[in-house]
Amino acid sequence: MLLNDNPRLQPRLITSMELQNQHHPVDGSGDGSSPRDWVKDGACTALHPTVDHQTQRRLKGENASFHMLYTGQPNQYARTKRQGCQQWVPWLLSVFILYLFIPLDSSYLSLLGLDFPLLHPAQQVFESATSSLSLGQSIFNNTMSNPNVSLVPFTFQPLPLGSITPLGWLADQLTLMSDGLAGHEYDFYHIVHDSVWFEGYSEYSILNEGLPYWFNGLVPLAYGLNDSRLIHQVEDASDYIIEHQQSDGWLGPETEVASRDLWGRFPLFLGLIQLVEADPSRATKIIPAMQTFVDLMHSMLVENVGFTQIWGRVRYPDMLISLQWLYENYPEGNQEVLLETMHLLQSRSYDWSEYWTEGTFIFADLDTVQPPIEDGASPLFPFTHGVNAAQGLKAGATIYRFTANESLLANNRNGVNWTFTYHGDPAGSVIGDERESGLNANRGAELCTTVEMMYSMSYLYQALGDNYFGDRCELAAFNALPVSITSDHWARQYLNLASEPYSQHLSSPNPFWNVGEWGIIYGLEPNYPCCTVNMPQGLPKFLSASFVRVGEDGIGHALLGPSQVTTTTLSNVSVTVACNTNYPFSSVLHYNITSSSPFTLHLRVPSWNVHTNSSLRINDNGAEYPLTPDPQTGMTPVSLPAGNNRLTYTLGATIQVVPRANSTVSVYHGSLLYALDVGQTVTTLDVDLYNFSYADGDPSPYNTSTPYLPVQVHDFAFTNTTPWNIAIDPTSLVFHTTSDKINETALPNPLFDYRAPPTYITGKGCQVAWPLYNGLPAPLPALANGTTNRNCTGSMTDVVLRPYGSLKIHMAELPTVDLSMNLTSGSPLHRHAYEVVDE
Repeated sequence: MLLNDNPRLQPRLITSMELQNQHHPVDGSGDGSSPRDWVKDGACTALHPTVDHQTQRRLKGENASFHMLYTGQPNQYARTKRQGCQQWVPWLLSVFILYLFIPLDSSYLSLLGLDFPLLHPAQQVFESATSSLSLGQSIFNNTMSNPNVSLVPFTFQPLPLGSITPLGWLADQLTLMSDGLAGHEYDFYHIVHDSVWFEGYSEYSILNEGLPYWFNGLVPLAYGLNDSRLIHQVEDASDYIIEHQQSDGWLGPETEVASRDLWGRFPLFLGLIQLVEADPSRATKIIPAMQTFVDLMHSMLVENVGFTQIWGRVRYPDMLISLQWLYENYPEGNQEVLLETMHLLQSRSYDWSEYWTEGTFIFADLDTVQPPIEDGASPLFPFTHGVNAAQGLKAGATIYRFTANESLLANNRNGVNWTFTYHGDPAGSVIGDERESGLNANRGAELCTTVEMMYSMSYLYQALGDNYFGDRCELAAFNALPVSITSDHWARQYLNLASEPYSQHLSSPNPFWNVGEWGIIYGLEPNYPCCTVNMPQGLPKFLSASFVRVGEDGIGHALLGPSQVTTTTLSNVSVTVACNTNYPFSSVLHYNITSSSPFTLHLRVPSWNVHTNSSLRINDNGAEYPLTPDPQTGMTPVSLPAGNNRLTYTLGATIQVVPRANSTVSVYHGSLLYALDVGQTVTTLDVDLYNFSYADGDPSPYNTSTPYLPVQVHDFAFTNTTPWNIAIDPTSLVFHTTSDKINETALPNPLFDYRAPPTYITGKGCQVAWPLYNGLPAPLPALANGTTNRNCTGSMTDVVLRPYGSLKIHMAELPTVDLSMNLTSGSPLHRHAYEVVDE
């Protein structure tokens, strides 16, 4: 229904003062949100003339003075006709004529129902007024008049949740999650079991994000495993939330309008769209509730309420994904509001694309930047919060889908590259002990950052198709994620460090920006509860993104690992592909494929692959075929006939030595990071409970009573048993595996336990001088010019490097020494070839 056909909706003028408060360029003059302000009623949408000159130049002179929109009761927004705006133009021009020739002050304007600040030259205001109609008509014509405008398609189309099931070690890991903390939070963990979303008492933040985080991760875990117990948890939670939707459409426990903030709904929506994908029968209840909330969100964004805290305004790509999913799958005649809400979210939020430009992005170690990048004190802080950075990495791609603005993609690629180059850790995550710093190995990556970054990378690979994004997702999934969770999945870390020879209580001060003394132990909720409820999304979403549709007749294996997909191509060919493999602990992947007609299977070839050592063999006919990966996507096509087919895919991996900061290196074989094994002893600790509940303003009930905790729940400290201050000779490194490439046996379960994986690297090294800084290994001093190696302080010794994810304590950034002559006997050291990779 057109807006001006609805008698309940009344016109309202958005004043220039309101608009001035809604424009926040990232140059320090505001809080960093986009200068473009799209609002409801595209026919009267324009740009406010108070935006800074740089922004005006970037927008190539587009300007206007005001926005007109129609508002009414919540959930009642609809389209206006262009003539609805045109009817106001004579009245508005009259106002500006008065403004030009009569010395009005603000009290006169208030009598007219206006609140224009008298800040701009009359001529500029007049020119803005006369240009606003044509610009508004252009916006209306280009983006709003066609409610069925198509979004830019994905490079690789995602598959519905539930079409992909885990096999092998991946099934073991997800089952451990189900049997562990993730699968039982609903039963006992107060943030979930007693959540304010269920009319309980417990939350850790006024943002009310705890339950939505858990829900967003448990849905893909439940349906990835087809676990009836977990599915019941998901259904029970979603039913309760939907049934308690408030009369104006709000979803959540906030009963006072002033206390509402949109952010907590973002992970909730991601969970809901996955649930409907997995079980379309639930759409009849969920989709109307989502659409009703979208209408309310639209009105809130128009009014610029409920979206003032930084978290949603930097993490908005998550909601854009949900809105686009609704737009393409369940539009329900609400395409216009959905599309406009996308624009509103973008305009009200921080501009990642502008941050990812030279001159704005912070390349330096943030600890050295002056004035300091602090929360509330710097307009750039929202971009440098570790979890924000991980979630923001998909911003350009999500906006591109509804704007088709190609320039966003170059900046998005810069953002990913720069973030990992200047703030990334060797395990695939982003260093941010709350806020980013630099590259020092005694600074940590938060578990929340890791799982959010994995999701961003898998999304970017589907959306843009760059092989680099697939590599980054696998790197984090196989390294940064498992190292932060105990092998039985009953405890997790808040912060993981590349240089972490022990995991224990740290006395103050510690090296971190804003992480407490328990930040690196393992437990139920050390330091802060967010990672406990957010970690379940990591591996299940990796599984659900592992296969994709490619073009009309193709299926692609995008994120490698043991899994099976049953689906159809866009040309309606029924396909089942089962990949049995120990990858990444093996370089061989075995496929059993059944299809109703010929189709093309696409296999992603990681960028680290040594092509001369890789091959394809189809149906065991003896012939090997070379890989022909696409230069951008890394996908190599394999044309297969109808029926049953077998395929053996062999990758070529070698030891890679990657330079890191402070004249150190990290060692990889394929997609696995290898770290120094420093031995370990494990000490069981009392559970350190996070002692805060904002819901009633009183201390947590933990202060007065002991909560129920399953016997499996403990906190743990890990202590090294061998020296950690070791430098290695890279030429001495040798890769080993106990696996048989031809007849691979099942991997140990649990896999990411101490010394459980079948692969390791041996070599030679020695102790070097390496001081502590605030309780952890200090960044090593720079070497003198022309010097590449450290000096030994002890005898040459054997060293063993093991997969990083299996070593809860480790040293993964190591200095180097030259041991070409045996230090004790003078005999030469046997040297081995390795590949030096410059990141």
